[in-house]
Amino acid sequence: MLIKKRISVVYFMRHIVWDLIAITLYAVLAGMFDHWGMLSQVKIPLAVTAFTGTILSLLLAFRTSQSYERWWEARIVWGAIVNDSRSLIRQVKQFMPNNAEGLDVAKDFARRQGVWCFALGESLRKCDHSTKVLDYFKKTGDDSTNKPNLMLNHHSDALAEACERFDIDPNKQVQIDNTIVKLCDSMGKCERIKNTVFPRAYSLLIHVLIYALMTLLPFGLEDQSKIVEVALTVIIPALFIAIEQTAIFMQDPFENRPTDTPMTTLAKTIENNLMEMVGEPPANKIEPPTTYYIM
Repeated sequence: MLIKKRISVVYFMRHIVWDLIAITLYAVLAGMFDHWGMLSQVKIPLAVTAFTGTILSLLLAFRTSQSYERWWEARIVWGAIVNDSRSLIRQVKQFMPNNAEGLDVAKDFARRQGVWCFALGESLRKCDHSTKVLDYFKKTGDDSTNKPNLMLNHHSDALAEACERFDIDPNKQVQIDNTIVKLCDSMGKCERIKNTVFPRAYSLLIHVLIYALMTLLPFGLEDQSKIVEVALTVIIPALFIAIEQTAIFMQDPFENRPTDTPMTTLAKTIENNLMEMVGEPPANKIEPPTTYYIM
């Protein structure tokens, strides 16, 4: 996630540099045809160009709005994961017997839930799992293609065993199980966002309109200054390209890049909170960011 008031212009430009090169070459070519080619006598009313720009602006506004909604929904889901993780350990600690054995059960849940947060983030980003997650599954002796889901099953199995062992009230068991269900719902929402592809037709249509705008623009501008005309033909489409790229960054919040939801940082915070709740020292050292983003 980008940090407030800090951003890398180089990172952003690196993603649109080829579009800018194509726009510049196209604008110079269109300007040459407008002044020295066989189309030098063609004049297109500026209203036609403005109409094309208006359509393009509306499409970009919708695209940006929908992309931001996806990004914000992902952040809301992870906010719910933070709250439900704390609630889960609070319930387990409260409902288990107030002795060493009950506290051991709460610690077991806390450790598993902390690792679950890391496993979920790494699964969504489709990157290699951390040592923390791999060590957990080495200890359990089982594995799955969906590690977070398997860990929720471990939660349920541990809950059933503890309730039978300590003769826990069924109502208390249901409350803890409901919290596990909420975590499962949050996991499913993240997977839906990850696996739902933003319609490619939007980008295709926007790019077609941008190049249509570049084609019309030189023939609708005054011919008093060739340099100004070419510059405007480059700058205006480039602004539209930049807006679209911003939407592309936001539409996929689990792609292991600076604009991601900061799942790793949140997982570290959650694990530290859970360890503190069960009387254990923090498992992670969270240092101030040294770059323009946090992961």
